[in-house]
Amino acid sequence: MRRKGILAGIVALALLAGCGQEAGSIASTEGTDVLVSEAGASESLEAEASGEATADSAATEATEDVQEEPVDDGVALKDLCKDYFTLGVGINGSTVENQTLNIPSYKELSLKHFNSCTMTNLMKSCYILDQFGSQESLLNGDGSPALNFYSIDPTLEWCQETGMKMRGHTLVWHTQAPEWFFREGYKDDGEYVDKETMSKRMESYIQQLLTHVQENYPGVIYCWDVVNEAVDPESADPNSDFKCRTTCGDQANPWYETIGPDYVELAFTYARKYADSDVKLFYNDYNTFQVPKTEGIYTLCSSLKEKGLIDGIGMQGYWGIDYPEISEIKTAMEKFASLDLEIQITELSVGVDKENDEWFEKQANKYEEIFEMIYEMDSDNGGPANITNVTLFGLVDHYRKEDTTNTRIFDRNYEPKPSYYKIKAVMEEHAN
Repeated sequence: MRRKGILAGIVALALLAGCGQEAGSIASTEGTDVLVSEAGASESLEAEASGEATADSAATEATEDVQEEPVDDGVALKDLCKDYFTLGVGINGSTVENQTLNIPSYKELSLKHFNSCTMTNLMKSCYILDQFGSQESLLNGDGSPALNFYSIDPTLEWCQETGMKMRGHTLVWHTQAPEWFFREGYKDDGEYVDKETMSKRMESYIQQLLTHVQENYPGVIYCWDVVNEAVDPESADPNSDFKCRTTCGDQANPWYETIGPDYVELAFTYARKYADSDVKLFYNDYNTFQVPKTEGIYTLCSSLKEKGLIDGIGMQGYWGIDYPEISEIKTAMEKFASLDLEIQITELSVGVDKENDEWFEKQANKYEEIFEMIYEMDSDNGGPANITNVTLFGLVDHYRKEDTTNTRIFDRNYEPKPSYYKIKAVMEEHAN
């Protein structure tokens, strides 16, 4: 692995363990109902609403749980939809040791069916920021935050070796961002720094991360979720046109506390400054179909578009069997598409209440509805939206014992679920 000595590895493992605990605690309080709760629920927490075991035992269990070889019916989903959009898969896990990339069957099936991937946790800032190194920078350097890339390099190397592309997820998010990053002395109990200091820290973080990725893994990351979930009508700054989030549950939004609503535009400004010219920049959010959020996201992205700072909108797909109505998703997508921005379904996940044939058939029908809507809306099929990627936020249910997720299209034995066949049928109908 590049630039990783033994000491760096030990330090990074300690950092990852801390971040994993943070994610787990968030999941336990938020990860129940994405429709009405804070979204960190959803994605973060691929921590994974599961109650993490230790890294070593989780890695062992992941290997022991998977005995079956992936089913091969000769059809690759990514090939069926290639004329419309790329197809993405989530690389799940909250530590380098327990992530799904360590499972041969997961890698094999991912490479067969998908040409894009997203790290569901390990590219969040709490995994990359180094508190001790940052404090050392204040004493003996220029005070810039220190970064450690232990959590992301293995997946980036795999992508580079196999030709898999990646959605970078995510640069600026209020959740899974360590509090010390926003405080004086990079200390847990320090006061919040001022706007100028935090702006410099943000720029340095974005510059260092993008430079590392682009120099060492050129061409792997084709787009970034630059800012995640900054629009929140319930906690909105009353003076913010786009309903800027001020809190996350009972906690303050530290980006808002230190910089104010300008943090969103500032993040896009820095990302545009340091990203390669062919890398697309996205704003990503959940519950985008709810009218107040639709309006806020539209207002925000319209402003960013006017300034040449954004290329697309990510619509997280944490949807249920009975919600939302497909018409609600279409209405929001049409509004976003009117900005002439790319649209991506970034975290598609449809869960079931019970794991039996009846519920898995309902799940399959919902996935069928969603993909029929995607094809109907896609500009490559005469629709209004330039849909460039659809990402399923994982591959298999219960990839290890602690994982409770049942939203995937393959079961724990890598056998296709009814959802796989329904999605495949829709794709075959539209394949050229």
